Amino acid sequence: MPPKISNDLVSRIWKGEVTGQGGLLSGVDPATFGTSDSLRVWIIQMGTIIMTVQLLSLGLSKIRQPKVIAGVMGGILLGPTAMGRIPGFTQHIFPAQSLPHLSVVANIGLCLFFLIIGLEIDTSVIKRNARLSLSVALSAMALSFGLGAAISVPLYRNFIDPSVNLTYFMLFTGLSFSINTFPALYHVLSALKLLDTTVGVIVLSAGACNDVVCWSLLALAVALVNATSGLTALWILLTCVAFTVFLMWPVRIALLRFARLTGSTENGPTISFMIVTVIILWACAFFAAAVGVNAILGAFLAGVIIVPREGGLANLLKEKLEDMVSIVFLPVYFTLSGLNTDFGLLNNGVTWGFTIAIICLDFAGKFSACTITARVSGMSWRDSSTVGSLMSCKGPVGLIVLNIGLAAGIFTERVFSMFVLEVLVLTFMITPLVSFLYPPERRRARALSGGISRRSITDREEDIDSHQSHITEDRPWRSRFTVVLDKLDHASGMLAATQLILPSPLGTTSQESEVCMNALRLIEMSVSDIRKPSAVNTLIHTDPALGVFRTFGELNGIRVSLSLSIVPYEDMSNAVSDHATRYGSELILLQLLPPLPSDSGDTTEDSRSPHSTRIEPNLFQRFFCCSKGTGIIPAPIVHSQFVRRVLADSKTDVALFIDPGASLSGTDPGSARHIFFPFFGGPDDRLALEFVMQLCDNPNVSATVVRMLRHSAERAVLQWPSIPRPEEEDSDVTRRPGYHGMPIQSTVVLPNTSYGQTRFESETADSILWAQYVDSHASSDMHPSIRAALSRIRFSEHSSTTPLHSAIQLASTRKSVLVVVGRSPRFGSDDHMSELENILEERGSVGQVDMRKTIGGAATAFFASGCATGVVVLQAANASTD
Repeated sequence: MPPKISNDLVSRIWKGEVTGQGGLLSGVDPATFGTSDSLRVWIIQMGTIIMTVQLLSLGLSKIRQPKVIAGVMGGILLGPTAMGRIPGFTQHIFPAQSLPHLSVVANIGLCLFFLIIGLEIDTSVIKRNARLSLSVALSAMALSFGLGAAISVPLYRNFIDPSVNLTYFMLFTGLSFSINTFPALYHVLSALKLLDTTVGVIVLSAGACNDVVCWSLLALAVALVNATSGLTALWILLTCVAFTVFLMWPVRIALLRFARLTGSTENGPTISFMIVTVIILWACAFFAAAVGVNAILGAFLAGVIIVPREGGLANLLKEKLEDMVSIVFLPVYFTLSGLNTDFGLLNNGVTWGFTIAIICLDFAGKFSACTITARVSGMSWRDSSTVGSLMSCKGPVGLIVLNIGLAAGIFTERVFSMFVLEVLVLTFMITPLVSFLYPPERRRARALSGGISRRSITDREEDIDSHQSHITEDRPWRSRFTVVLDKLDHASGMLAATQLILPSPLGTTSQESEVCMNALRLIEMSVSDIRKPSAVNTLIHTDPALGVFRTFGELNGIRVSLSLSIVPYEDMSNAVSDHATRYGSELILLQLLPPLPSDSGDTTEDSRSPHSTRIEPNLFQRFFCCSKGTGIIPAPIVHSQFVRRVLADSKTDVALFIDPGASLSGTDPGSARHIFFPFFGGPDDRLALEFVMQLCDNPNVSATVVRMLRHSAERAVLQWPSIPRPEEEDSDVTRRPGYHGMPIQSTVVLPNTSYGQTRFESETADSILWAQYVDSHASSDMHPSIRAALSRIRFSEHSSTTPLHSAIQLASTRKSVLVVVGRSPRFGSDDHMSELENILEERGSVGQVDMRKTIGGAATAFFASGCATGVVVLQAANASTD
């Protein structure tokens, strides 16, 4: 029988008087806390915390401070030190009755955070660098713990109630001195770009060792505080050891088999694996809390011992958890810490004297111990002092130890505030100190003995000096190329581009041996990828894109060297530029791919009709447009920004291949290809002309080169120098019968080819270069490769009031033409802005500013017209127009 509903309840529901349902429109203050409805206050608290922390994070990132410190500062600002002094702020935003609810959320986040810390501990890195990392970690802990225990005695006498056990206070003070913060270390190393250096690897390894030992000692300290006798503490410790052994073997092996069974090791964590992992996490946390040890230590064990590292599973699991933890849960915990921190309690000279002593002793202990140990182990003084500075980093984990001591009654609020200030000072000073001690020009990226991995590594250890090669009369073409692979989809297109650049068809001559292709594989490193740098030696041999290039080189007799860099997204463009400079590359080959048509089922009723006709978009629409109803995915804006950054940062000439899959590879390796190059003038166009010459060294490649002149009153002011006109073979273009004068490479070293030249100097350089090619008198000392290339090129001039329109019309006379253009004709001719806008308006593609900034105006016009199956955009070194 269902329970009977009382008439009183029905009456209250009818009258709208149910408890807790009143709102703002009913005259109820939504910020008023009530035990029956605490959600509204919790939402206000979360919004305040998240906004404060994120704003601080934006500001701190400008000075390269770790983002995790923003949570610490946010909590302090929201506490009694700052915002709490505003009348009514604490009572309305953080009332005392709401803190238990907020504490539950904070502790949930803290357990998840320690699971992530456990996932970051890579025992393989520690094993490879065990001798140095262990010696650095243990020496720092020993001296820091001793100094902490020493200063704890006067601290105890001046600030601690005698009812607190001195041994416990000494133990927690020593631990607060000894511990550092592994996540904060990662953020600092990433911000300073030290993850690929020997210093960075040593610090991460030593930090991992430090974490494992310190959390073991913290478990012992908590057991002693919670135990009623020494025997009870011993039983607690033995129980934890037995539980750890149980997790190490039976549970770990079972979970690993379950991960393989569900396919999680190959395809990432499945739902079932996630459920089992979360259950184990809370089981470990519950067991640790039940036996008298803090629950976070159980969560830490779940991350360190249980989760298998195969197939990058730990990283993928972290990616699923980390954003929510770092944005929502963890700031709540630091806010609660801030509510317990009041720097106003540091109100006398004695307190400030002890605070300064704590800061100085903590830093001196870590710095001196780590520096001396690293120096004795063979590192230089500069490297050793950098290791000592980095190991002094505190961060949020230090606050967690302090909060445990405060909750246990070991610390008073005054002493707690003193140690919080120490954490902030030591964390803030690390970045400027390391920048001073270890500037970029002093850094070493090579591994120490013992297999320290680097973020960027190649499979060939060649002498850097041997990479420096220059174009000469005996070697007229570029031979060292850096091929950028930031996506697996780029492998096939870059192979086609490599084939096109070779001076002859693959396998026909031995000239390919002079060409060296360095394939640079870029892998984005996020916050959850701390262990990726240690796996570079494995990834460079297993990455599929690099494997394709390796096989391609072996089959066709091309020298191919492979490199792999794992860098944050914001550093990818710098990685490309630095790599090309380091290895003496003469040209960077980069690709920009359009997205594929959408496979989503969002089609209208008309489009599903058998009589409906779908208009296929041209290349321009596929790349940059997202027309309603066409089912086309929007342009990859993120990748476009990456390409633009590479073009802006590169100190090497760049060739950007756009959609080369169909236009370059063709159907047959021996199939003929034709290139159309409109020469508008300027440094980029002069580089593009040289590039076309090199492509035409291949007997299967021919080209049409047209010098586009603007015929107008403005152009009449600066007349082009007279140029010998060749005999015409047909009405459209003129075949180049010969060549004389300086070799093609002399145009590369002209003093007026930089972007610092005036417009007149640039136009003069264009005219001189053009005159060399169209003169009909062949030189007897001309290089055979240049003579062969010129025999396949038709040169002509075309004057028009609308050169872009004319160039498009000339390119449209041939089918399947590959267009080569310079990215910017800034000093060669008018920038064509008004004409480009007319072309885009005619094609219904107005407002493509992002596209024009990426590939330039001329390339944009060809894409919008749809006359080219592919475009190669050339940019001379240091020629960014952004």
